[in-house]
Amino acid sequence: MKVSIQDEVEAIFNEEIRPVLASHAGNIMVVDYSDGVLLVRLTGQCSGCPSALLETEDFINSKIKAGIPQIRDVVLMAGVSDELMNQAKAMLHHEFPA
Repeated sequence: MKVSIQDEVEAIFNEEIRPVLASHAGNIMVVDYSDGVLLVRLTGQCSGCPSALLETEDFINSKIKAGIPQIRDVVLMAGVSDELMNQAKAMLHHEFPA
């Protein structure tokens, strides 16, 4: 049985990447995969953190590319995750009711 790229990525995430991110209350998710480029987003406390982006980009890229030769690049989506945006909206709604 052939394993899909998505399954291979998730296995590397679970074994090598998520434990490191979890130690900082973060996580990672696949946003898209096309033409050898994997687009991922950091979530939790790592989402939108400039140092997390700088420190993890090379780490994630090297782990994924070493394990899955078909992936030629891993791109971290910068910006605020939906989770963080929803938390901010909830806080603002609570502090400033409409």
